[in-house]
Amino acid sequence: MLCLLFAGWMTLCLVPAAGRAQEFKEHINKEYSLADPSKEVLAIYNLNGPIRVEGYSGNKVVVDIDKTIRSDEEDGLQLGKHEFQLGYDQHGDSIIIYIAEPFDTRPHEWRQDESYHHRDHNYDFNLSFVVKVPFGTNIHISTVNHGDIVVLDVKGDLSVHNVNGPITIRNAQGSTTAKTINGDLLVNYLTPPKGPSDYYTLNGRLEVTVPASFSAVCQFKSWNGSFYTDFENAQPLPAIVTKNEEHRASGGTVYKLNIAKRVQIGNGGNLFKFETMNGNIYIKKQS
Repeated sequence: MLCLLFAGWMTLCLVPAAGRAQEFKEHINKEYSLADPSKEVLAIYNLNGPIRVEGYSGNKVVVDIDKTIRSDEEDGLQLGKHEFQLGYDQHGDSIIIYIAEPFDTRPHEWRQDESYHHRDHNYDFNLSFVVKVPFGTNIHISTVNHGDIVVLDVKGDLSVHNVNGPITIRNAQGSTTAKTINGDLLVNYLTPPKGPSDYYTLNGRLEVTVPASFSAVCQFKSWNGSFYTDFENAQPLPAIVTKNEEHRASGGTVYKLNIAKRVQIGNGGNLFKFETMNGNIYIKKQS
């Protein structure tokens, strides 16, 4: 194994392996100063690998990334080392970290001429993020494969998205949008959320724990699951029925009814949306 240490912050390791996958590893550290964390947003657009974000009392965003590139062939490994690039943007009130090459993971509308991005690159990659942010920072983070997302002790607004993995949020305080496809979604609030929030998992348990002083209107949908709460003051409200009109090419019109059930907790207030396909929904009171 050959390891080189650069300036105390970057470690490169090339691990040869006859007859099996070869790996190139790199540790990256970035720091960003924030003038007013409550007005700034950290965005991370990962694709393969976990993201962990922790709030702390400092005034800098500290990002540690463990990057791994793997290939069964030496040519593939060398291509990945040369081609794969991360992007780091800081402008206005935003810090944005994303994959820049061989494709751009920032949200955008894909064009037909971008189809080459889906070619076989003959290598795999994984990015593992561990990030410290000032308590009040707003975050917008996402990943797709091979990674959990964990957010701890962040007071700002949260936008958290996963596809093939769970989401865990603890000691939150801000408005929250949290969505995953395959995995549990667990959220715990230190104080009642400051604004409307939206929670979704296609296949998994959806559990939100809030202080006893929580007061809101909760709207929920589940195809193969039930809604549970231990708030004694929960009162059912009339369901909301939405009719969507769909015109068929062969002629005729089809109407689809979308029914969302609602419950008021306490005196009502902000709207909190909960949705699953296969899983139960729990709104729990902190003990």
